[in-house]
Amino acid sequence: MRLSWLEPAEGGPCTLSDLLAAGVLYQHLPMDPAVWEPALQTLCEQRGYVARDEVALSPDTPQLEALLGRFCVEHLHTEDEVRFVLAGSGIFDIRSVDDRWMRVEVEAGDLLVVPARRYHRFFLTPERTIRCVRLFQDPGGWTPVYREPTELPP
Repeated sequence: MRLSWLEPAEGGPCTLSDLLAAGVLYQHLPMDPAVWEPALQTLCEQRGYVARDEVALSPDTPQLEALLGRFCVEHLHTEDEVRFVLAGSGIFDIRSVDDRWMRVEVEAGDLLVVPARRYHRFFLTPERTIRCVRLFQDPGGWTPVYREPTELPP
């Protein structure tokens, strides 16, 4: 994982403490299913996740640009957004407690939990490939609630 501020201010680099202050959970797990499967199961038990699926995005994904167009707009969900990255990489921009963007670039082995009601957005890295396990509290999944449009990063 790489972590940075998009809007630097006094106070130093973005840290795991900044993520935690915003309610974001992060953990890096070994890419051994014997390790990450039990860790995901424990997370499900602790936080009430009852459904799971796997999502993969790549240049071959039908309607990829339309999907990415929805993800890159600032939004929140009424439940946690949970991703465990199996392959590839992606970028989550997440609002901090002082409403600045924290940029979190995730890769294989990274587990990220964006808490309910925390504004965020998602982009693919230039490789344009990611495969993730997603966990849900509602078996029907979640619906984004969009914030007023904001300027996209360069």
